[in-house]
Amino acid sequence: MITPSLASIILHLITSFIASAAFGILFNAPRRILLQCGLAGMMGWITYILLAPRLDVVFATVIATFIVGVISQLLARLHRKPVILFSVSGIIPLVPGGLAYDAMRQFVESEYNNAVQLAAKAFLISGSIAIGLVLSEVINQMIIKLSRIQRPAKSGK
Repeated sequence: MITPSLASIILHLITSFIASAAFGILFNAPRRILLQCGLAGMMGWITYILLAPRLDVVFATVIATFIVGVISQLLARLHRKPVILFSVSGIIPLVPGGLAYDAMRQFVESEYNNAVQLAAKAFLISGSIAIGLVLSEVINQMIIKLSRIQRPAKSGK
């Protein structure tokens, strides 16, 4: 099991922050929330980097995406902006674009066994991103419903 060094972790933090904030710019997020978009991506990526050596890559991605989803929900409430601004920017470091590229390259080079393995892994990671985001939204909705049930309705008298 290879654990990342402190210098490697710092480099990952910086690059994931820049990637997420830059995608926030491409996604036309307001300038004042670009820092938060970068932080959401940075927190998800560092979670992934710390868990990937200990867990399967797919499970590490689910957990990291769940963290991005929770942070996105909190930031959306705090800044009164749509959740999608934070969640889309936040998942960008987790998207398996390089893996999908490698799968396509293997197909072109007629290395079909390797190509299918890489494509399946990219597909599983992509699905785990969706599962993590849906899971965070479901838990958020459950918390909202529970908080409404426990608060008595205000009487108009």
